Amino acid sequence: MEPLSSGEWQVIALSLRVSLVAVLFTVPLAYGLAYLLARRRFPGRMMLDAAVHLPLVLPPVVTGYILLLLFGRSGPIGGFLEDSFGVSLIFQWTGAALAAGIMALPLMVRAMRLSIDAVDRRLVGAARTLGASKWRAFFTITLPLSLPGIIAGAVLGFARSIGEFGATITFVSNIPGETRTLPLAIYTGLQVPGTDLQVARLAVIAVIISLAALVVSEWLISLQQKGHDHVL
Repeated sequence: MEPLSSGEWQVIALSLRVSLVAVLFTVPLAYGLAYLLARRRFPGRMMLDAAVHLPLVLPPVVTGYILLLLFGRSGPIGGFLEDSFGVSLIFQWTGAALAAGIMALPLMVRAMRLSIDAVDRRLVGAARTLGASKWRAFFTITLPLSLPGIIAGAVLGFARSIGEFGATITFVSNIPGETRTLPLAIYTGLQVPGTDLQVARLAVIAVIISLAALVVSEWLISLQQKGHDHVL
């Protein structure tokens, strides 16, 4: 088998960069939403839950179109960012990271919410009765005990980001070296005769990365469940 070409390495490197940035910036938001949905009761909670999971059921191109309306140069958020800070996400790899993060958010929230639900509230209550503040109880009990779920959610989000296609191509197009990630490169190769080997190699790499991420995520979740059972 021939070694990967410089173009293929470029696609892989871009995909990894987009996915890592997407996960890094999405983890705090995902955990905040997971904590809110797991531990708080408030008006509109069901609507927030539905909105968080909406990307799971919407066609990805619709999500990409909404991002285009919001973050495009004439959109309310995109126009503000460009006018105020000179930042543009449209047709940029950072826009691809935004699309990937939005699509990965529901899976990350779900994994983190399960980890927070698994934390025994009696431990938090005991800490509070011993004089710990709400924030100290959170940082010393809830956050450490839910850490495996946070990591599992991040890994799962990474796997989802690697496979993101519809929202990305709608929002930031398919630009070589800038927004052409693994799925977009595979799609492009399928349109060009004589690129079967390149498409197959990229597809295998995508499968290996995604499968490895899923295995790690499931392993972390199982570790958390075992730890929880041991405490009980």
